Amino acid sequence: MAETLHNLYIGFSVALAPNVLLYAFVGCVIGTLVGVLPGVGPLAGISLLLPVSFGLDATSAIVLLAGIYYGAMYGGSTTSILMRIPGEAASVMTCIDGYEMTRKGRAGAALAIAAVASYIAGTASIVGLMLLAPPLASFALRFGPPEYFALLLLGLLVLAYMSGGSMLKSLAMATLGLLLGMIGIDPMTGFVRFSYGLIELGDGIGVVPVAVGLFGISEILLTAGQPSAPQVKQPRLKELLPSRAEWRASLWPLGRGTVLGFLIGIIPGSAHIIASFVSYAMERRLSKHPERFGHGAIEGVAGPESANNAATSGAFVPMLALGVPSGPIPAVMIAAMMVHGISPGPLLIAQQPELFWGFIASMYVGNLVLLILNLPLVGIFVSVLRIPYSLLYPAILIFCLIGVYAVNGSVVDIGIMTVMGALGYMLRKFDFDTAPVVLGLILAPMMEMSFRQSLAMSSGSYAIFVNRPIALVMLIVGLSLLLLAARPFLMKRLDWQQRLGFAAKDST
Repeated sequence: MAETLHNLYIGFSVALAPNVLLYAFVGCVIGTLVGVLPGVGPLAGISLLLPVSFGLDATSAIVLLAGIYYGAMYGGSTTSILMRIPGEAASVMTCIDGYEMTRKGRAGAALAIAAVASYIAGTASIVGLMLLAPPLASFALRFGPPEYFALLLLGLLVLAYMSGGSMLKSLAMATLGLLLGMIGIDPMTGFVRFSYGLIELGDGIGVVPVAVGLFGISEILLTAGQPSAPQVKQPRLKELLPSRAEWRASLWPLGRGTVLGFLIGIIPGSAHIIASFVSYAMERRLSKHPERFGHGAIEGVAGPESANNAATSGAFVPMLALGVPSGPIPAVMIAAMMVHGISPGPLLIAQQPELFWGFIASMYVGNLVLLILNLPLVGIFVSVLRIPYSLLYPAILIFCLIGVYAVNGSVVDIGIMTVMGALGYMLRKFDFDTAPVVLGLILAPMMEMSFRQSLAMSSGSYAIFVNRPIALVMLIVGLSLLLLAARPFLMKRLDWQQRLGFAAKDST
């Protein structure tokens, strides 16, 4: 422990150097802006600014890119809460209750909880990164394609089981997302599927136009169909901060989201997105008042926001300890490190301790910078609600169009967003939850690739999924969830058959 504290002292001496501190601040500011803009996201922000980092020293470059990464996790909640437009995919779940809190005049409280939850989860997960990186990363490496497929399938079943509504409806929406995710080039054969001659669909349907359409555009259509616009209460100054009851209600979701997000972050894939979905589903299932979710429950903001920020730090565990990227964003950061002549992996800590511990310390500093930046801006963000709906909604529509078009410069994405907006409108009219569609779309390419790789490993034998202990355990847990969900239906049907039997017996 003494050695760890000594190393952390070395790290802070590096992180608090004026030039490193400046780049941490710049990265956090850019990341927050990237998160606020719908459609841009941390991957696009890091990719665009990667060439800028080439002229910096290694520590400053990594600190800048990391600041953009977790800054985007903070910023993505702003438009989700105020306008029901996810700034990036990990903020989809924040839209649901965050926006309902805005309509009740609690936008300031929601934004403040999001900022504080992000800070606490980010800081706590950095402690986990510092202490648990090597053993946790070595466990994550035991996941091959069969385990990965079983994990993703279990994630979908957990979300459906914990949704609180109809599991059948949730699975139907997730299946719709999986089907949409099949569009594009087959990763194994190279054939183009379901593109209908559109070259732009070769890479598949993007998450951004689907998420913005299902959430942002559908909200505009629902509001336009009402005789009068929904009333959004203008909060007074003292209402910009959460009440004691809201702090108390957020405490356990925040803690659970931090642990859950960090553990999910270690596993390869879009960890911060999956973590926010699972956290929301878990909080809804564990709540004593699940009916409040979807109508402004503060737990629905605290849980997902803490989970996606904790997953951000968790994703650095395999990257720094083993040199294995856990997703596209860590992969870009590994490329940046290699450009500077750094080889991430087990020898990084021993050979370049100043870089490793400086990076760890800069994350502490960055989270504090983000908290200081975001809390004072709560009042400014909430002032957006003073704009009349007749002016605000056309501005939101333009905001959506620009954000979606900016991702790929494609008019087809605008069309996808429009279609998804109409689909989201109809689904919400029939009381379907649209969030599983986004999760299914995100997981589809990873599930398909891991499934087909598993069959290639076993020469087409499905027995590989039961011969691998970790995969078998996860499949058994998933099957148990299906049986638990079906139990009330089976018991009701059995009771009905018994009553029919007694009625027939009485008649004779």
